[in-house]
Amino acid sequence: MLVEKLLVTVFPLFVVVAIGAFYGRWKSTDISVANRMNMDVFVPALVFAVLADKSFDLVAYQDLALAAGVVVLGSGLVLFPLVKLLGWDPKTFLPPMMFNNTGNMGIPLIVLAFGEAALPAAVMVFIVEMLLHFSIGLYILDHKTKFSALLKMPVVQATILGFIFSFMGWTLPEPIAIPMEMLGQISIPLMLFTLGVRLLSVDLSDWRIGLTGAILCPLSGLLMAWLSGMIWEFDAQQWAILLVFSALPPAVLNYMVAEQYAQEPARVASIVLLGNFASVLTLPLVLSFVL
Repeated sequence: MLVEKLLVTVFPLFVVVAIGAFYGRWKSTDISVANRMNMDVFVPALVFAVLADKSFDLVAYQDLALAAGVVVLGSGLVLFPLVKLLGWDPKTFLPPMMFNNTGNMGIPLIVLAFGEAALPAAVMVFIVEMLLHFSIGLYILDHKTKFSALLKMPVVQATILGFIFSFMGWTLPEPIAIPMEMLGQISIPLMLFTLGVRLLSVDLSDWRIGLTGAILCPLSGLLMAWLSGMIWEFDAQQWAILLVFSALPPAVLNYMVAEQYAQEPARVASIVLLGNFASVLTLPLVLSFVL
């Protein structure tokens, strides 16, 4: 039963990623437009639809949100001395260790593993990771980064609006709620498909740092999750979701940001690619434990 559950949970994810990779190999594809639409329309619609749903209880997920923050920031702090010892640039190595693939891989994996009822928790950890990535993450690369730029992002605006709806107990009229949910449902398979296409553009020019990252990324995350479990008490499902979140591979966005800031993008690409390849082994192991 466990093997069947793992197969049903993990296999569909990698099939969609593989289809994206095969398509990207078959036809030269510029996925920047698809990614922009996803981040500007579909993901904000998903976030807002979940947060504004009448069944969403903000208080129920506050400890999970705090623990997700500990996983993200703690992973960077615990690995910082090791990075200095190895002589690598912390700006290159630490962001991929901190900011994982919650959007492209985490949300669909959590929903497949725990059902649609787990979507609000998956969105909550995604929001935490995303907000930290576009604030602390960018500040790590450039100390001149203005946090006010966050407010211009559609997904952040959708998050704020969704929290307001949740706090006030408001709900959307059904004729508006249904298309909002439909738009949000586009985001998850599109995330996986574009992940497959995007992985084709990175290489293994520095495989040693990539292999080190593939090992340390889930280990540091799981360590921080374990420490969080000593601070907060979670129900079985939230604890399982936190463990899955903490073991996710580096986000492909780390490579795109490193390229934008000219922060050794080839090395970051190796970390991202090998980390995602290694997740074929690490995620089933974590899932076999939590399931």
